[in-house]
Amino acid sequence: MKLNLPSFLRRRGLPKELLESREARIMHISDTPDNTYPFILNLIEKSRPDYIIHTGDLVDNIKLERKPELKERYAERVKELLDILENSGAEVYIVPGNEDNEDVLKKLVRKARIIKPGEIIEINNVKLALAHDPNQLNPPKDVDFILYGHNFRTLRRGLNGVLNVNFILLGSKKVIKVKYPDGTNFERGYKLMRGL
Repeated sequence: MKLNLPSFLRRRGLPKELLESREARIMHISDTPDNTYPFILNLIEKSRPDYIIHTGDLVDNIKLERKPELKERYAERVKELLDILENSGAEVYIVPGNEDNEDVLKKLVRKARIIKPGEIIEINNVKLALAHDPNQLNPPKDVDFILYGHNFRTLRRGLNGVLNVNFILLGSKKVIKVKYPDGTNFERGYKLMRGL
């Protein structure tokens, strides 16, 4: 399934506050199928994040946990995403997910920092607990945000990168959510129940 990504951004646009804010910002993504890469590139170009945090499953349409024989294809596709992220001008953090191959990531990463699940980082006095699976977290009470992906679970103080692309404006700690393109969950392999 191909996504007409530039028209998606024209049709829905981006929140005015995100485009007009001069605050430093974090862009948080997770569980990204390779057909969302043009959307991610376009979003980076329009929103100009200072930091990008990916909370795992960088090529979410390739399920390495179940099909390790796809490792070579995974490496090709993850390189494409790493090129987008690392050439963005942003500082990049990656928490490997259950569908990632950490050895491949370590080999291909040039600038990004690979973060262990459950680790806490601080950016501009904002404390962030990072994980792929929310079950990997036991954050202290003084963290500002919990960033994760993996499923549709929601947590107090949590930002789930599966549900939205999350932007955190660092000065005000305001969160702005941007929807992924239609069809993203299908490409992730999620079966959604729809009402009649």
